[in-house]
Parts: sequence; structure tokens; C-alpha cells
Amino acid sequence: MGHMSGHRAYVIRGSVSLPEAELMWRFSRSSGPGGQHVNTSDSQVELRFDLARTEALPEVWKQRALERLESRLVGGVISVRASEHRSQWRNREMAATRLASLLAEATAPPPKPRRATRIPRGINERRLREKKRRGETKQGRSGKDWG
Repeated sequence: MGHMSGHRAYVIRGSVSLPEAELMWRFSRSSGPGGQHVNTSDSQVELRFDLARTEALPEVWKQRALERLESRLVGGVISVRASEHRSQWRNREMAATRLASLLAEATAPPPKPRRATRIPRGINERRLREKKRRGETKQGRSGKDWG
């Protein structure tokens, strides 16, 4: 793992992480909180990643992500923003982490379909019998005579 200019790789899943070289950063003035410094610091971070063209993801993942994120993509590009923090560096971290987890979710294998399990007859009948008994027990509880 060669070290990258001061920050760590953002792992998506397994051995796949965000391709540092393909991340497109834009910094703009944040409308977030801040003191006198507020109008001068470019702390809003926008991170864009060209999902349609990337080679960094396994093909299957890429197809999955393109399908699942379709509504969020602009020309195959996904973008995330972060401006909670006053420090641009913290916002970069946020944005990258967000992108990584977004992609992790979008590339996750589809859940296995749930197979309906058959309940053996005897069990079900026993359950119904117990249920009935309990109902009767409860009825007897209110001291009044059930006319």
C-alpha cells in the first residue's frame, strides 16, 4: 500500500477502495456556521466521481451501482457534498467517507430471496391448541360468572 499524499484510502468493501486519482474535488464557500472567518474560508467540499467510466470497480459492482444510483447520477457521475465542518480537511474526510459508504451500499450483492419454510402440520396444530387453552384460562380469570 503506497502512502498517498497524507490521507488514507477510503475502503468501499474488501480490497476495493475509492480511486484517489479519479476523485474530482470542488471547494466553495460554505454557508455553514463559522465566525468572522466565515466568508473567507472555502470549506464546502463537493466530491464527484465518474461512476460510468471508472475502471476501479469490479464490473458487476459497477453495473449494480449504476442501476441503484440512477436517480442520483448526472451523466454517470455521482456527487456528494459536505459542509458541516469549518475545516475543509474535515469536510473532505466527510465527503470521501460518504461516497465510500454510498458505493458500498450500491454495490452490495442483492439480498438472497427468502424461501418460505413449510411448517410441519403437527406444530401448527399444537400451537392452535395451546392458544385456545390460554384463551380459556384467561376467560376464567375475571371473577364474575360468565352468564
